[in-house]
Amino acid sequence: MRFAIAIPQFFSDGAFDPGAFRAYLTRAEELGFESAWAQEHLLGPYPALRPIETMTYAAACTERLRLGCAVFVSTLHNPVHLAQSLSTLDQLSRGRVEVGVGTGGKRRPFAAFEVDPGRYVARFHEGLEVMRALWSEPSVTFAGEFWQLEGATLEPKPFQKPFPPVWYGGSGQNLLRRAVRHGHGFFGAGSSPTAAFADQVRTVREALAEEGRPEEDFAIAKRVYVAVDDDADRARARIDTELERLYGRRSADIESAAAVGTPDDCVRELRRVAEAGAELILFTPMFDQAEQMERLAETVIPRLTGQHA
Repeated sequence: MRFAIAIPQFFSDGAFDPGAFRAYLTRAEELGFESAWAQEHLLGPYPALRPIETMTYAAACTERLRLGCAVFVSTLHNPVHLAQSLSTLDQLSRGRVEVGVGTGGKRRPFAAFEVDPGRYVARFHEGLEVMRALWSEPSVTFAGEFWQLEGATLEPKPFQKPFPPVWYGGSGQNLLRRAVRHGHGFFGAGSSPTAAFADQVRTVREALAEEGRPEEDFAIAKRVYVAVDDDADRARARIDTELERLYGRRSADIESAAAVGTPDDCVRELRRVAEAGAELILFTPMFDQAEQMERLAETVIPRLTGQHA
């Protein structure tokens, strides 16, 4: 098992504390987390710093942690701008960037981004083609439905060659199969219940077999919202409140996907996530993040790795 931690990014106006942010990420490195991840949350009342800027700040605060976003809603981005931003960050961090991408689904505010809601999936796939080409080819000529480039060059290219690992987020079978053909890994959403995630993993493994691609060549991860508290009812009430604010609605599926309660409760649910196929678990506390990270490191992770005395 490998473990990642969420990058703090949910701050109301004026609440960001640079010292606390740096201390949190420094401590994450000390505790042995492999990576730290942001998420993209667009145009909603829940206050969220943008992922690319937050990842850049995090890169300056750390030396070892890999830094990712699970996921960029890349459908709503210009792929040239996003490719250049990520290439820049990969250079600044000396090759520590992980790139998560997803379509965002049908509920996104497409009109605000001049995106045709009937063509958002095609736009997503074409945008990734543009990014991969700009990252890996000396000169790009591309005649697409949405973007056209003539002899375009992106420099500097990413520090990682040919480009950073690309993770796909999503749940549709076609997207999962495309992830296997073109990506480095699949990232299950924090809003997906464990049973649904297990079904997604089965699709991924079937696609790997069909493509003749070794399972060890394709990573599988899942974001898990967590709340560790000796008072399980208090933990449940607090995280349900935060998840309702984040997603803008109450959802039994989203709430059931979280690992909540006592250390025993959390370990039990996280083992189910691992058994469903997650090789990397991204812990995402929604409150008291520094304290929750310490509790995870002390009372949960050792039992998941068999190091508990």
